[in-house]
Amino acid sequence: MKIATAAYPLDWHDNWASYEDKLTRWVAEAAGQGAALLVFPEYGAMELASLAGAEAAAGLETSGRAVSDRWPEADALLSRLAVAHGVHVLGPGGPVWDAALGDRPVNRSSLFTPDGTIAHQDKQIMTRYEREEWDMHPGGPLKLFDTALGRIGVLICYDCEFPLLARALTEAGAELLLVPSNTEAMTGYSRVRIGAMARALENQCVVVHSPTVGDALWCEAVDRNVGAAAVYGPPDIGFPDTGVLAQGELNRPGWVYADVDLSAVAQVRAEGGVVNFSDWPRQEPRSKIPELHVLRA
Repeated sequence: MKIATAAYPLDWHDNWASYEDKLTRWVAEAAGQGAALLVFPEYGAMELASLAGAEAAAGLETSGRAVSDRWPEADALLSRLAVAHGVHVLGPGGPVWDAALGDRPVNRSSLFTPDGTIAHQDKQIMTRYEREEWDMHPGGPLKLFDTALGRIGVLICYDCEFPLLARALTEAGAELLLVPSNTEAMTGYSRVRIGAMARALENQCVVVHSPTVGDALWCEAVDRNVGAAAVYGPPDIGFPDTGVLAQGELNRPGWVYADVDLSAVAQVRAEGGVVNFSDWPRQEPRSKIPELHVLRA
């Protein structure tokens, strides 16, 4: 299948029609190139805050609530587009106030299928900014999505920097991990990119990275954005020697495409030069280290 992953710029929209037109064009472009799975980034939905006006869009709390208020409309739009084009879409993510999960926002990405199903994944581990400045909370648990394309897991940005989250998904059957991200500097982007590549190596699976790019100075939450879209796999049999199936230019908006055959995941796990996935249990747990040696000058 062909995967399209977005390096997505955040634009100001004066009205809903402007936002709807942008999403419609982006989905149509990728579907027109034959993509079966489209991946948008974390906090890609923050441009919805512009619909509430400049004052609301500028504030951290007010912009988040503005996005959450529009979330049902955005879900309905992406669902219609997924059905119309016969594609799976991980939509632009954002803050959602979900009464079932408490009185603070969660960081959510929604997954849309060609049959109209809408599912979602919430971020598990908050960054310091999300936790200390935004008072954002972890949402629902990790989920495995068993789709017509394959078994898919979603690790939102910082989550991909924690190996045990990816391990839980791949042990449950995930062959494909989607990593939507939002990072304001090269340091943050590098951490997510390195994490995504490491998760592909450790779990011998395909990892798709979609970042926000460019400036959105009208919104404190996402004022600066650095990244490059990419698709990674393990550097072994059936995959490129570098592990990079496709990678866009840094901070260049647009789709990046990769042709992916998930049967290669089963092959590399069984026949690879190394077998990281099955060798995972061979790691020596810290609790079994017999003695800690402390050397002092």
